[in-house]
Amino acid sequence: MRDAYIVTSIRTPGCRRNKGAFRDTRPEDLLSFILSQAVEKTQNLEKKDVEDIMIGCSFPEAEQGLNIGRVASRMAGFPIETSGATVNRFCSSGLEAIALASLRVMAGWSEVVIGGGLESMTYVPMGGNLPRPHPDFMRQGAQVYTSMGVTAENVANRYGVSRQDQDEFAYQSQMKAAEAKKKGLYKELVPTPATRFVKQADGTFKKETFLQDFDDGIRENTTMEGLAGLRPVFAANGSVTAGNSSQMTDGAAAAIIMSEDKVKELGVKPLARFRYYTTIGCQPDEMGVGPRYAIPKLMKLSGMDLKDIGLFEINEAFASQALYCVRELGLDMDKINIHGGAIALGHPLGCTGAKLCATLLSNMQQHNVKYGVESMCIGGGMGAAALFELCD
Repeated sequence: MRDAYIVTSIRTPGCRRNKGAFRDTRPEDLLSFILSQAVEKTQNLEKKDVEDIMIGCSFPEAEQGLNIGRVASRMAGFPIETSGATVNRFCSSGLEAIALASLRVMAGWSEVVIGGGLESMTYVPMGGNLPRPHPDFMRQGAQVYTSMGVTAENVANRYGVSRQDQDEFAYQSQMKAAEAKKKGLYKELVPTPATRFVKQADGTFKKETFLQDFDDGIRENTTMEGLAGLRPVFAANGSVTAGNSSQMTDGAAAAIIMSEDKVKELGVKPLARFRYYTTIGCQPDEMGVGPRYAIPKLMKLSGMDLKDIGLFEINEAFASQALYCVRELGLDMDKINIHGGAIALGHPLGCTGAKLCATLLSNMQQHNVKYGVESMCIGGGMGAAALFELCD
């Protein structure tokens, strides 16, 4: 099999659902912009060179439906010959898209493919617009439909993750993100055009465009006292709060993957090799434990040891599940989510896998780390993990 090289990996800011900068920006606009930017930032690459575009989306319906991978490619001005697809593995959809794009290159089917992700949680709500669980299957398999918040409570209760520890983890996520924002460490973030409708004196609304250049969910003024004062939201006597859960956000991300031959032809300096990817199932009612099983499976597949990994991006769907996985795997907290995670930066579902890829590769470059791992839990009871190798 050939090597698959990631030559560009970028993201939009992550902005709060309904209240953030992208609340009036359609998802197609976010995605078409980041796809165009990925090409523009890649040396000597033209849109006509891209053969296929794989886009992860957790709820591909309404404004982000109708095969958003194809629709956005046309909006972005890719030629008619550039095909597109939409991929759904819930929270790992963006990473799944990058893996599938990489496989096309590794198999020799394509020379240049884009893998990315999108989610506008403002436009399409959690669960979609019209969820319809199967009535007969509900009698025996209702757990597969369990609310994500309830699964987080289950993890906290079953594995002894205290409220204090969850709040401390959340606090550290906010502080790391605030520091990274202040120092301009989000090198993978591309300032992105956003839309807003401004009310005029005559009562009408005028459409305006502005440039959004930061993640607007970071709460620099977070305190432990403030977190401790929040009420649980999924169980009366629970420990999972809005403060120690991921934010619902809007965003898009894209990675350009090339074969070695194409890298040499264009004279491109690649960022990293996409080495391995794996998924695994776990009990749906504690879906947050997914990384605890996916990461060891990845290590076995790659023949590597956890001590070989310099940096991790483990999605912070909830503090309870992220903290449990870190503890069970015996990971060094100094290597995990070094610029904050989804509690501070948001979890735009189908985008997250591609977003974390961009963040991980940027961090690996900044710290000259050879190997990095990205992992997340997945709704319905799964985990996913991928291994990246920094290019010299």
